[in-house]
Amino acid sequence: MPGTFHRQVSNFSPYTFQLFFEGERFLSPYGKRFVPMGRSIRIKAVSLFRLKYKKEMIQIEEKFMSRCIELARHGAGHTAPNPMVGAVVVLGNKIIGEGYHRRCGEAHAEVNAISSVRDERLLRESTLYVSLEPCSHYGKTPPCAELIIRKGIPRVVVGCLDPFPEVAGRGIRMLREAGIEVVTGVMEHEARALNEAFMLFQTEKRPFVTLKWAESADGFIDAFRSSPDVAPIQFSTPETQVRVHKLRAESAAILVGTRTALLDNPSLSVRHWSGKSPVRLVIDRELKLPEHYHLFDGTVPTLVYTSRLKKDPSGKVEYVQLDFKVSIVQQILQSLYERKLNSLLVEGGATLLQQFLASGYWDRAVIERSPMCLFEGVKAPAIPSGVVHSERFGGHDYLVYTHSRKDN
Repeated sequence: MPGTFHRQVSNFSPYTFQLFFEGERFLSPYGKRFVPMGRSIRIKAVSLFRLKYKKEMIQIEEKFMSRCIELARHGAGHTAPNPMVGAVVVLGNKIIGEGYHRRCGEAHAEVNAISSVRDERLLRESTLYVSLEPCSHYGKTPPCAELIIRKGIPRVVVGCLDPFPEVAGRGIRMLREAGIEVVTGVMEHEARALNEAFMLFQTEKRPFVTLKWAESADGFIDAFRSSPDVAPIQFSTPETQVRVHKLRAESAAILVGTRTALLDNPSLSVRHWSGKSPVRLVIDRELKLPEHYHLFDGTVPTLVYTSRLKKDPSGKVEYVQLDFKVSIVQQILQSLYERKLNSLLVEGGATLLQQFLASGYWDRAVIERSPMCLFEGVKAPAIPSGVVHSERFGGHDYLVYTHSRKDN
């Protein structure tokens, strides 16, 4: 008969436990080897308890980081060129304060979250969750890292690091040097995606480019037109118009070509969504556009890309000279980078859209496909990348494409 088997549980922990054996040799199910009788074995492998604890901690961290990202989105269209950021203060797995960056130049998310806590003494026992690394420099507002240290918050959980050169890890280092526990990389992909324009602007030194157009079911974006007296084909529905104006509100600048401006006389403003209208850009190589057009009404800053030198006495319109003998795409992007405009929405026409596609300097394309057929007209641009997201409503397809940046 084999000897008796005992498990010692008096000092049991999630990480270690002991097995004691008496009598004959015993085949261990953990090591698949014989254990000498009377010998104590301490097993230090990762136990089910440790794995369960780690899983629960990850779920808790992601729960509160998800709230940070949700809060941050409330600042969409208002924070540029700053990123959208959300923050929550947690004590005992309960949110006791939260906030987000509401508008460029105003208080950051951490400041708003900390100030929302009713009893400041609780901060010394709390964890601060924030979707982006706290800033460490003086800008329009003081450094958030200094505030966190001064308030005595012992633990900070960060979604992703800030690539802005004046931060770029310095905020994390400042907190750790002050003795604060800092956890990074919680929902990092989602936190970075939240501010894709800001991230790209810092790393690639150019604005995030979105191409947008509406097309017929048979691949045309308009009928053949030669006069502004002929109205453009209307593909959009009231719902898709709202989406377009949301895109405008979330963009720092919006661009159209000469033909689109001449034939449509667009205002390029935000009307069906809440938010600031983007800076208007138009290509007018030979300065053909009439000065009474909406683009020159002074309601929104306008840049005109041209081959000729010109100054606007009122200062409402800026003329930017380009070299049209070479590709103008990179020149336009460089001019926007110099003006700290970190996102660009290109709304047409077909020639300009195709230039951006051919250059490789685009990041997303948003296309509304109508069930209407034109049979002839201006062909829609050809997209080289696959659809990553699609919706269908009222017989219309709303398609979103992305472009791999490794080709840029």
